[in-house]
Amino acid sequence: MNKIITDICIVGAGPVGLFAVFEAGLLKMRCHVVDALPAVGGQLSEIYPKKPIYDIPGFPEILAGDLIKNLEQQIAPFHPTFTLGERVEHLDKQEDGSFILTTVDGTEIACKVVVIAGGLGSFEPRKPAIENLERYEGKGVTYMVRDPEHFRDKRVVLAGGGDSALDWAIYLSGLCKELTLVHRGTSFRGAPESAEKVVTLSEEAQIKLLLKSNVTEVHGEKNLEKVTVLIDNATPHEIEADYFIPLFGLVPKLGPLENWGLELEKNAILVNTEDYSTNIPGVYAIGDINTYPGKLKLILCGFHEAALMAQSAYNILNPGKKFVLKYTTVNGIQELQA
Repeated sequence: MNKIITDICIVGAGPVGLFAVFEAGLLKMRCHVVDALPAVGGQLSEIYPKKPIYDIPGFPEILAGDLIKNLEQQIAPFHPTFTLGERVEHLDKQEDGSFILTTVDGTEIACKVVVIAGGLGSFEPRKPAIENLERYEGKGVTYMVRDPEHFRDKRVVLAGGGDSALDWAIYLSGLCKELTLVHRGTSFRGAPESAEKVVTLSEEAQIKLLLKSNVTEVHGEKNLEKVTVLIDNATPHEIEADYFIPLFGLVPKLGPLENWGLELEKNAILVNTEDYSTNIPGVYAIGDINTYPGKLKLILCGFHEAALMAQSAYNILNPGKKFVLKYTTVNGIQELQA
């Protein structure tokens, strides 16, 4: 069993969770970040990396994906550690007031402070309504691309028309033995340049592009062997496939944290606006996952919440030690040792 010891465990690697690492690092507190998604960034990376954001102070316009890259660069001096692709299942408070969090894969994180920055909750893939689809999960059907090398020299069928489907179609086109992109529409919802690239790859026969089409059936003895595609609601067509990856976005759900004893209101965690603490001492909630009178679900508001949370967490980790606020313009960024 993998066990990690840290000062603060941040559940959620979206923009607010990442900025919390920065605020904690300024106060010399170490962070470990856990996220059910295989990469940092939350919705910004998974759903709309190429879409511009206009309300980040100092940036008249910044692409969502670029904001995440900047945040990763900003927190690098504090050497945070990560557990990605694993959802936190259990939160157990210890007799000394510390916590142990356990992921679905059995990873344990021991910490003194827990910060829930899970956005709208844990994201689960939106699954297409295909009979027996779950039978092949882990046996050829997957909803995320965690390691592209896993698909090298394989026959892969992707489904979807958003940024994620387009980006992975472009990336995997150079790895797969055969790659098919199935989309129910005739135009894509993703970035225009990505759509143009996919069309070009199709014209060059590096991708097989099926528009006005849907995957309707999956087949195989033990593992996935082929899929049936309905083309233009008329012609069924079978495609041999080692993998089927439907990329139809993510559905936010509170998930296991519903059972952690937190005070909830309309699928959000109630917090004290003085420091964004929850009803469980030592547990904080910041970003879209929390609620309070006047709550605004904006990234910049989550950044503010992260800053106040860090000040309060400092008192838990340093009892009796007076905190003296030092401006970064004066103090700079004092890197933590790796």
